[in-house]
Amino acid sequence: MEENISLSSPLKRITVLDALRGFALLGVILIHMIQHFGIFSMSSQNEVLHFPMLDEAVRWIGNNIIMGRFINIFAFLFGISFFIQMDRAEKKGVNFRFRFIWRMILLLSLGLLAHSFFNLEIISIYAFFGLLLLPLYRVKNYMLLTLVALLLIGGPRIIQVVNHNNKLAKEQVVVSEESNNDQTARTLPEHTANPSFLNSAKYNYEERLPGKLNYQFGFIGRGYITLALFILGLYVGRNRFFEKIDEQKKRNLWLFVGFLSGTLLITLIQKILPDQNMFILFRPDGQNISTSILLTRTLEDIGMVLFTGALTMGFILLYQKTKFRNYLEVLSPYGRTALTNYIIQGVIGCLIFAPWAFGTIFSDWGVSALFFLGIVIYIVQIIFSKMWLKRFLYGPLEWLWRSGTYLKFQPFIKRVNK
Repeated sequence: MEENISLSSPLKRITVLDALRGFALLGVILIHMIQHFGIFSMSSQNEVLHFPMLDEAVRWIGNNIIMGRFINIFAFLFGISFFIQMDRAEKKGVNFRFRFIWRMILLLSLGLLAHSFFNLEIISIYAFFGLLLLPLYRVKNYMLLTLVALLLIGGPRIIQVVNHNNKLAKEQVVVSEESNNDQTARTLPEHTANPSFLNSAKYNYEERLPGKLNYQFGFIGRGYITLALFILGLYVGRNRFFEKIDEQKKRNLWLFVGFLSGTLLITLIQKILPDQNMFILFRPDGQNISTSILLTRTLEDIGMVLFTGALTMGFILLYQKTKFRNYLEVLSPYGRTALTNYIIQGVIGCLIFAPWAFGTIFSDWGVSALFFLGIVIYIVQIIFSKMWLKRFLYGPLEWLWRSGTYLKFQPFIKRVNK
């Protein structure tokens, strides 16, 4: 009987988490705009709105400040949200585990549906990792942190690379010159030669989905960093970090300094070490993967996570200042409707860059022009989110997700007290 009790009614929210989630999605749309949402479209070769110096500066910001860092915040907050849901359920005497499993299945389905529009979607991966959090919910803190450390240093990658190199040694693989010099004419893929939504969706599932899984779970191992951040979110939530955040301003400052110092130290080490060809991790093609490449990739992962920590704590420190909080609170409605806004970002990105839509136009735009267009889209979404939440309790997809979780329509429209 307890499992039928609904937790879907609005509870007291930790508003800094909503604002931080909205902040994270700003970085997500900006890097996706720079990356054309992972969609290739034949350009007309006419440069439009290109500003070489500004484009180069924006590209540097995208690669060195935004890419990987803001989506890390999003992943970290997912882990915190998981703990909050489970913790509040326990306090109400509700066994939420089976509901959560069903909730993740629904999220996985939504993510795979979104994949037909843009192959950079990440929520299907999040749904899988969400399921992995369940058996970790009651694991002791020291074991959680040990697991995080193993993931951050690239434990799964090291195992894969050792197996790969041993296999090469046994098979004595020799790449023939014929394969390296294959001059076979390449035709355009169907989704580009004959643009349509169905052809693009087919390409996303048949070609890009395996590529995504390789990126997440192959030698690059991006997914293992995401899982580490999920677990860190669980750990931080368990320790009530955000519930006591205003009482620990000095601690927050020291954390910011620590994360920033760690980021700078990792960057310095990276500058000292020789450059490595990291593309080998995408397609080894019979090549041995060196220890130097493993070390470089591990430093990149740890550096990104430390940078994410600095961004997060920097945001929190500003949020704790009254004069800044009023401005940052603007992001809270966006964060409260994060799922809806994330999916809408992807659909808009698909329309902008897909060859069957406006791809032949926007693929000619310079990096900075696309960057600022992303800001415009983000601002429009902020306005929409604020207006929407004046009338409704949840974002449209948030409401559907909640209703699907309980297999019953949940309250949606706000009651107006007369």
